[in-house]
Amino acid sequence: MPEITDVTVYTDGGADPNPGPGGWGVVLLHEASAKSTELKGGEPHTTNNRMELTAAIRALEALTRRCKVRLYTDSQYLRKGITEWLPGWIARGWKRKDGELQNEDLWRRLAELIKEHDIRWDWVKGHAGNKWNERADQLATLAIREQRAALGLNAKVSTERPDAEVFLRVAGSGKRGGWAALVRHEGSETVLSGGVQGMSSNQLDLLAASEALDRLPPGISVVVYTLSDYLRNGATGWLTGWKKRNWLTQEGKPVLHRLLWERLDAALTRRRVSWPVVKKGEDSPELKALAVPAREAASGAADDLHR
Repeated sequence: MPEITDVTVYTDGGADPNPGPGGWGVVLLHEASAKSTELKGGEPHTTNNRMELTAAIRALEALTRRCKVRLYTDSQYLRKGITEWLPGWIARGWKRKDGELQNEDLWRRLAELIKEHDIRWDWVKGHAGNKWNERADQLATLAIREQRAALGLNAKVSTERPDAEVFLRVAGSGKRGGWAALVRHEGSETVLSGGVQGMSSNQLDLLAASEALDRLPPGISVVVYTLSDYLRNGATGWLTGWKKRNWLTQEGKPVLHRLLWERLDAALTRRRVSWPVVKKGEDSPELKALAVPAREAASGAADDLHR
């Protein structure tokens, strides 16, 4: 890499499921030469947060001299860790106030690297149309696919047509929210929807999934399409650990929205459910069409609120 003073960096990382096969992506923009460099890599078993940290580490390791860096990430875990939490961890001997520090090895490496450069850490909203953030996401996704292929996971996906398909969409949150679901089974399609007050988007996603699955008979195979990583990752990865720990997170805290997760867990145990990844911006016509009934349901909840 040519000698440079100013560098702009975009990083992204993830795992599918979380934890599971993971990947990271980096775009380095060299101000002096107007050139860009792309990096990517992955691990067979990791987490979203570890891949976010690894992306930043690999980006800084790629710099061959001291640079003025502006680093963009869509991970608040990474940005706040560096800009707010790191001094306290170091002062306490690499401990959090309330327990063990996760990913200590990566945080230690980052702490070494940031001494070598003048870095500004900026948060950028993911999947919001930023060209370079989207490219970093694409690189991370490619790396995840490579890890899954190496493990033979892609080959395990059934090519048989499922007995039913479910498409989910939510709109709004907090004071007013709505959900909509398209249930396709035995040649017929049914659109369900509902408006709820006082629920977050994550709660709406959980409610929508349970309502849709409960309309289907037990024992069948179902594919659920959702734009919610929270719902998909929870159903495919986190749920098993939560139940083993009596509905506690890895940090020992109570699982948020436990009653909704318990209802969904009951629906999942009665059916064979798969959750394909749906990339934002690449959603199906069914998911796009559900935006209308979801918004209408949210409006209905708002009307009820003011009566």
